[in-house]
Amino acid sequence: MSEANIRVKIAELKEARPQVEFLQWLARGSLKQNLLRAIRLWVWLHSLYGDERDRVWLNDPFTYAEWRDAFFSPTHPKGEAIPNLHDPNCACAKTTAEWIFQPRTGVLEPEWRSTLQQHNAIFHDTLISGQPLDALLHSRTLAVTRRSLLTDLQILAEQGWLQRQNQHYQRVSTLPNFPTSGSSDSIYTKPNLDGLPPLNLDLNEIAQNLSQPIGGFRRFFLGVDYIISSTNQDRVEDWQHQLKHLWQQTPVPPVKLIYHSAKLGVSVNCIVYPICIYYMQRAVYLCTVGQDPEQKREGYNFRLDKIEQIVPLDWNNPDIPTSLRQRYPHHLPTPDDIEVEINQNAWGFDFYLPSCLLLLRFERNFHDRYIKDTFRHETFEPIPYQKLQQLIQKYAPKPHQQTLLTILKSRSPQDAYYKAWYREGDTNIGLRLRAWRPKGEVIMPWELRQEIAREVAEEFKNYH
Repeated sequence: MSEANIRVKIAELKEARPQVEFLQWLARGSLKQNLLRAIRLWVWLHSLYGDERDRVWLNDPFTYAEWRDAFFSPTHPKGEAIPNLHDPNCACAKTTAEWIFQPRTGVLEPEWRSTLQQHNAIFHDTLISGQPLDALLHSRTLAVTRRSLLTDLQILAEQGWLQRQNQHYQRVSTLPNFPTSGSSDSIYTKPNLDGLPPLNLDLNEIAQNLSQPIGGFRRFFLGVDYIISSTNQDRVEDWQHQLKHLWQQTPVPPVKLIYHSAKLGVSVNCIVYPICIYYMQRAVYLCTVGQDPEQKREGYNFRLDKIEQIVPLDWNNPDIPTSLRQRYPHHLPTPDDIEVEINQNAWGFDFYLPSCLLLLRFERNFHDRYIKDTFRHETFEPIPYQKLQQLIQKYAPKPHQQTLLTILKSRSPQDAYYKAWYREGDTNIGLRLRAWRPKGEVIMPWELRQEIAREVAEEFKNYH
């Protein structure tokens, strides 16, 4: 972006002060849950479009790593952990109050606090106040994980502040329309979709455009498969209400779940830390870390209608597993971490499962009709036939490499080939791959290929 365009953006952003109305616009949802993130997004914007005192010097397009090196001090950690207070002059050392109430913003703390409380009366949202709010204002705004900052970038792209090109980002020439103090685009007009969870960006735009009647008729309908029986829906709502109450506490407590495991056929006790609720594949799940029904992993997605009891615990409870206790308080995953794991790191909802390279072949005509120009996951991408041999030699177990290479030679180079990183053993991805049969073939991993081959043989017996 040219320096002239940057100067135009500086003038526009002078009105984008960290007032409650602008933070609510950035939050795009519950301000209570997303207040710290909204403030962090405001810091991002001034680092990208601010004046010479705020802006970091970057070429377009840029990567997260390039922004990090330009924004933070040279000693800022580059790993996954939350950075310690390593340098008082690093941007990660500044508190939320220092960012918001600096003289150049013109935001006064008493007025800001008062406006925040007015928000409660209008949006019926119990905002943090008193000591919790004091703690937030004295917390280090940018002392978060790398994954949280990567999610910030993705949100800015979704809101129109940046253009995304794979792992690169480009500043835009036209900023999105945002509310300013006293503007008619104020936050105090409640959105039509109040209460809905975040939607896919394109679906959200459709919903925003068509949510009101047109010509006297409702024109937008959203059909969602939901397999929970009516007899269990009250239970699901009860658990959602109880979890909402728990998430409003500081700190959020661990819980003991009594859970009926369909796989084990019995009810089991699991002590976990509840992270977030996720709708996926026809049901509602509670994403957690801690114990799983089989005592094999340190994470699990519990289907809400299968939970029989939720018992809050204290972090000092001796029954809490050592691995979970060691995460408290600084290494507990956030909903943002779950979102990154699901949407960016690997294909599959079961975020706790190991990732594995997946190679697929599609018959060309089927591909051109149903796969081409569709989005499955960030890691799902076409690959030239010529590169498959190299990937098989690198990732396939040696005892099976020659067999897979022989299979590959018997396949047509004119077919379509894809690779992805997926959650090994993820039920939903397994169902998707089986739905593509016989036009879609799993080349590797070897174990999954053999599993599907056995199923095909059994299925053949049923129909022959």
